[in-house]
Amino acid sequence: MRFETRAIHDGQDAESKTGAVIVPVYQTSTFKQQAVGVHSGYEYSRTGNPTRYALEIALASLEGGKYGLAFASGVAATTAVFNLLKPGDHVVAGDDIYGGTYRILEKVLKKWKISTTYADVDNINSFEDAILPKTKLIWIETPTNPLLKLVDIEKVSKIAKKRNILFAVDNTFASPYFQRPLFLGADIVVHSTTKYIAGHSDIVGGAVIVDDIRLYNDLKYYQNAAGAVPGPWDSWLVLRGLKTLSIRMRAHQENAKFLFKYLSKHPKVEKAYYPGFSGMLSFKLKGSRAQVDAFFSALKLFTLAESLGGVESLISYPAGMTHSSMPREERIKRGITDNFIRVSVGIEHKLDLKNDLARALAFV
Repeated sequence: MRFETRAIHDGQDAESKTGAVIVPVYQTSTFKQQAVGVHSGYEYSRTGNPTRYALEIALASLEGGKYGLAFASGVAATTAVFNLLKPGDHVVAGDDIYGGTYRILEKVLKKWKISTTYADVDNINSFEDAILPKTKLIWIETPTNPLLKLVDIEKVSKIAKKRNILFAVDNTFASPYFQRPLFLGADIVVHSTTKYIAGHSDIVGGAVIVDDIRLYNDLKYYQNAAGAVPGPWDSWLVLRGLKTLSIRMRAHQENAKFLFKYLSKHPKVEKAYYPGFSGMLSFKLKGSRAQVDAFFSALKLFTLAESLGGVESLISYPAGMTHSSMPREERIKRGITDNFIRVSVGIEHKLDLKNDLARALAFV
């Protein structure tokens, strides 16, 4: 089946008892057992819930993987992957990554003696150069956050496999509609389902998808033990979002391409960034922080807010929002300057979005 069909049907058969065509919300904490250890496959909703299980099947299908696991947030999913490591291990990560992931690597894992080297995502060879004898995981985003650089997944995969190192890709910005890292050699795919997958800015969630049964068992054990799982209602909302993912991603992309062309030629824009697909773009204003604030204040349709991937257009200031946990000198070194702006382009009419930007840029 094609992507659009799988997004609507995989894991989402009609409910057998009533014939309901939509997966029910199994709003229960526990399940009746026929005898001790004898049950219908579910015993406690932290361990497994039918609504969440339907979502996990659907997510695995869309990424082309065998096993999916849903989590309470993207950060929870990321933490589950890092939990595969042990004290003394080493991580190679791309140098342009989400500030929350940087925070985990620098503020959480370091306490457990897990170290990280950041490779230049513009130079694939830097990933190999960063590998140490104790390197156990390579972690990348592509497109990256917030500079929207592209990393060659297949090439990094070859580097990882040559050294028998796990390779994880955060696929949040692309979504499985545009990119499926498992097909390109990744071992693990991570999502913040809060973003494009759910698509309506009404839930927080995460996911991990793998092909290897041993990885799945380790991650499943952690999922149950740590308990950072989504409730059935949030799982249901993500399932609802999945059904329109392909339509939404095409609309996001069309609008983002249109606005990128406009911004890249605007005299008050120093530089615009767009990876060529999906709905994310970034740009640098010509001006100071005060002019950035004036620009934000003048916007009417774009909402200044954290997050991305919703049907509404959001705009953010990475230096003071998504990447505020990164020291300023580190941000500047990586290109996240004080005039840098990140945009999650929604699916409103593109001319209305352009006019809103034009009006705000007049205040710069």
